[in-house]
Amino acid sequence: MQIIPAKTPGFVKLVFPNFIWNINTKNKELYLTFDDGPTPEITDWVLSKLEGHNAKATFFCIGNNIEKYPEIFKNIISKGHTIGNHTYNHLKGWKHKTADYLDDVEKTQSLIHSKIQTLNTNTLNDQQWNLSLFRPPYGKFNSKQSKQLQKLGYKIVLWDVLSYDWDASVSESACLKNVTSTAKEGSIIVFHDSVKASPNLKHVLPKVLEYFSERGFVFKGLN
Repeated sequence: MQIIPAKTPGFVKLVFPNFIWNINTKNKELYLTFDDGPTPEITDWVLSKLEGHNAKATFFCIGNNIEKYPEIFKNIISKGHTIGNHTYNHLKGWKHKTADYLDDVEKTQSLIHSKIQTLNTNTLNDQQWNLSLFRPPYGKFNSKQSKQLQKLGYKIVLWDVLSYDWDASVSESACLKNVTSTAKEGSIIVFHDSVKASPNLKHVLPKVLEYFSERGFVFKGLN
């Protein structure tokens, strides 16, 4: 198994300075992100837990899931959260031609825009109107793909902290520690509102919200 550190090393951020790894702030702010949804039951469970702590987050959605579960997608927005693009078919960039990869991203972007247009625009805040956020599935794409995406105006968001909620070999306690022992002011933290991640997620997310709330942190969506 490839071992990826829970905390992104500083030298990696220096090598790829054009990507967003964390938010530079001295304020007690954290940025929870959820990949791979919307997913029946799980996404709505996440939304309820966030609401209980007045927490906002960013959901990097798969286009195919948006199409299958439009009401859940709309619910994310109605709760005041931010949307990001996570490709239509959850593509691993290294395995696809750049043109095909970009087409997949743009297909999702068109879908996001069309769904947004069906909503009451008065309910959207400035953060939610920023529809240029993109996260590559698996964090894997090549330099040509990333450069082309940036030329198209996408902000490429990676992470400061990985929870490893998707990994069945990572225990609930280890998953929790991955977050509580490494996150700090401005950290972008990765969770997944997916079936695969749900066992760890359902144990860890409430505890993370409680742990950091008790320490005076607030949870914000990216913009």
